[in-house]
Amino acid sequence: MDKNNKKPPFISTLAQKFPESVSLVEMGARDGLQNQPETFSASLRAELVDRLASTGLKRIEAGSFVSPKAVPQMAGSQDVFSALNRKSGVVYSALTPNLKGFEAAIAAGADEVAVFASASEGFSQKNINCTITESLQRFEPVMDAAKKHHLKVRGYVSCVMGCPYDGEVSPVQVATVANALWQMGCYEISLGDTIGVGTPLKAKRIFAACSKNTPIQSLAAHFHNTYGQALTNIYALLEEGLTVIDSSIAGLGGCPYAPGASGNVATEDVVYMLEGMGIKTGIDLEALLNTARFIHRELGIPSRSNAGVALVHSNLNS
Repeated sequence: MDKNNKKPPFISTLAQKFPESVSLVEMGARDGLQNQPETFSASLRAELVDRLASTGLKRIEAGSFVSPKAVPQMAGSQDVFSALNRKSGVVYSALTPNLKGFEAAIAAGADEVAVFASASEGFSQKNINCTITESLQRFEPVMDAAKKHHLKVRGYVSCVMGCPYDGEVSPVQVATVANALWQMGCYEISLGDTIGVGTPLKAKRIFAACSKNTPIQSLAAHFHNTYGQALTNIYALLEEGLTVIDSSIAGLGGCPYAPGASGNVATEDVVYMLEGMGIKTGIDLEALLNTARFIHRELGIPSRSNAGVALVHSNLNS
């Protein structure tokens, strides 16, 4: 390092590859809780969302309006939205599988909705009992209604790097489904490694295929950490221009229709990595750790966040 205390050339060269800031979309209150074996009160779920909002997170998926028979953990999402102490500047969104779910989300006051399709025919049949094409057709009334209500719609694509039923999924197939959602009017497409089997080069290939017809700035990463590869895959896509990351407090989550899939990448781990890279998130890591401790106690389960566990122990021993 020279006398002017400048960074070594290789540091500044690396830094040029990465975005200055990244937007995190918090999944804990929806994707995180939907895979827990028990159900939780609307008041607890709302408190989790409120605590998440207090950390600086600006985008939080607060619930979903799906059939309670299919996902009982998300029953009563309307009560969750009613109980929120809404924070200015925070977008509170909801997952909606169809027009009925969309109407319920509107009535609850959701700021944004999301629809979901699969890149795998096998998963589409197991998850929502229809083909990929049929699932996309179901979203058309939702998109029309969203336009009338001036509501933004986010799109999810599941199983982008592998399916528990079909195995490998081709990048071309992922890109086709992603672009179909984009063409329908979804402003952002979240690419989901639902069973967490992805590796960095595979993630790059998927991202490259999707970005051919869908703008890079409208693509997000939704990676599960089943094989411990989520952070590595996110890093790989940050090199390619990724600026939106889905994550879940304490690594909560999984998928009821994907056997063996563990939780989403932990929000604490993502924030710790991004801070270490000099990438801005606007999130208070200490507040995030406090929120993680809260939900650990309430659920009676340990954290899946490596950084979260290490930082808590570090603080206790300091």
